Amino acid sequence: MKFGTPLSTNAIKVMLLGSGELGKEVVISLQRLGVEVIAVDRYANAPAHQVAHRALVINMSDAEALRALIIAEKPHFIVPEIEAIATQVLVEIEQEGIAEVIPTARAVNLTMNREGIRRLAAEELGLATSPYAFAESLEQLQAAAQRIGFPCFIKPVMSSSGKGQSKLDGAEELAAAWDYAIASGRVNHGKVILEGMIDFDFEITLLTVRAVGASGQVETFFCDAIGHKQVAGDYVESWQPQAMSALALQRAKDIAEKVTSNLGGRGIFGVELFVKGDEVWFSEVSPRPHDTGLVTLASQYQSEFEIHARAILGLPVDTSTHSIAASAVIYGGLEAQGIAFEGVADALKVPNSDVRLFGKPESFIKRRMGVALCRAQDVDSARANARTAAAQVRPVIG
Repeated sequence: MKFGTPLSTNAIKVMLLGSGELGKEVVISLQRLGVEVIAVDRYANAPAHQVAHRALVINMSDAEALRALIIAEKPHFIVPEIEAIATQVLVEIEQEGIAEVIPTARAVNLTMNREGIRRLAAEELGLATSPYAFAESLEQLQAAAQRIGFPCFIKPVMSSSGKGQSKLDGAEELAAAWDYAIASGRVNHGKVILEGMIDFDFEITLLTVRAVGASGQVETFFCDAIGHKQVAGDYVESWQPQAMSALALQRAKDIAEKVTSNLGGRGIFGVELFVKGDEVWFSEVSPRPHDTGLVTLASQYQSEFEIHARAILGLPVDTSTHSIAASAVIYGGLEAQGIAFEGVADALKVPNSDVRLFGKPESFIKRRMGVALCRAQDVDSARANARTAAAQVRPVIG
């Protein structure tokens, strides 16, 4: 592949569908390699909009609008970052040879919906997962809960960052959880997944990369396991590496390799897994950089975003780490537009710390507006320092 000049006739063009904070870092990584980037989102001035060559606003669930935009822009690669996309259009675009979808249109189609990826993992690949059922009505949900038992979890089949998720301890909570899930999904499919609880020790994200290796063929590479803490289904801390037994790590890699090889293509995948001792269960997979992987901005020679950019373009990747590190989320804390932040200097006084403010134009109480990153000699110290740094950053009315 020849690497041209952005905004010229020989440019390599990438269209990013979804322009949040993860996409912003992907855009920066692509531009460092001389790639022209078109960032698309449902609202103006999204984080990746602010650094892309062109920023466009459309409803990406509108099949006609999405197809028209792709035809007009003529990207070489289409890189989805969110779930709310008319994925069938991407399947057609790929079949017609108009652009390459990363990692593949099939992978995007399957993973955008929890039903597709769960059935693939459990029913086709035979991987261990939590007990589960799908429901399209409150009555179906109640029947499924009787079979699976309590405690359990309800999630929309299409959502992210914990939106619409509930933990239930009894049948009296089902109706409210059903209403919340249906109202909160990225796209209202009128369907939820009910998952039984697994008694696990910890959760990990295993960043799994499909990239061109020394053989000249696509190979599978792994980053060190990332541990993370979630509250209400949303990540609030992550750290790398997560300590685990050699057998559990090998089982995690085996599961991740089976899932990502089936999905195919090139790029980074965030494979989420539950671990108890040497036992490992598959949870979910995202065919793109993962929010818990923000820690790799401090821990790895190439962050997950740089790895994704290189894999997309068929370049060699390096998944090695140079530091133990942790991340902690900075929330908006306010319902307002154009907020400001105090305490950034105080955060950066924490040893070996860094701060990323995402630049989202509107803040919500629990909207992720930034992240603190810290390196240390051990995981506990890195986590403590990251939390301390994040706590110094105070959102205020601008």
